[in-house]
Amino acid sequence: MRKKGQKTPTKKNKIVGEGIEASNAKWTFSEKVPEKFSNHIKRSVPLYEEGHELVLKLSDFFIQENSICYELGVSTGALIKKLAKRHKKTKFLGIDIEKKMIEQARKEIEAFDSSISNIELLVDDINTFSFEKSDFIVSYYTIQFLPPRLRQEMINLIYKNINWGGAFIMFEKVRAPDARFQDIFNSLYTDYKLDQGYSSSEIIAKARSLKGVLEPFSTQGNIDLLSRSGFEDITSIFKHICFEGFLCIK
Repeated sequence: MRKKGQKTPTKKNKIVGEGIEASNAKWTFSEKVPEKFSNHIKRSVPLYEEGHELVLKLSDFFIQENSICYELGVSTGALIKKLAKRHKKTKFLGIDIEKKMIEQARKEIEAFDSSISNIELLVDDINTFSFEKSDFIVSYYTIQFLPPRLRQEMINLIYKNINWGGAFIMFEKVRAPDARFQDIFNSLYTDYKLDQGYSSSEIIAKARSLKGVLEPFSTQGNIDLLSRSGFEDITSIFKHICFEGFLCIK
């Protein structure tokens, strides 16, 4: 999930809200985003931290002292630092393609707990990364940003590199099963963002910036993706409007 001097906003590059988005630009996880990302994402994704707590509790069923565990799209390290603190004898690798995100993650992990020593943060592309066999892989709102043509190969790679009995947890924004439900979801999510203090213009600018960048699948589309890779044991563990979490056991 990614995300230096003060610049005067221009018509084509107007920074809105928390310095996250440009009005006529594609969404990016670089530039000013990393330093603002932790606050931004909590205001943008309902029950963001509650989802973290669920992942932490589920991790106890799969992680052993000698496990190797991954977070894909680690962004600023908000989840991996909690996992690493909970499982102090386990190796965690956080991967993100944005160097500035990894730099910000290092700062935030150090501020969270300077004694954490079982995290390795890597600037790399999850699509081409050479994974070691793992007992636990988590993707927290990351796969949705991959081009759809790459997702099946990515999920295949995850399945291939999970040990038998290991788990993949994937949280995603999801599309509704039909147009009527989608209209309801869109309305409720817009209300949520307004309640978080975003203005109408900020919401519109963000939606425009995400065109062709964030491409959610439906619940069934995600389940099909996981099933084709080889996962047979798949269940929904979290659902709030258009946000859903899946637990997949190999």
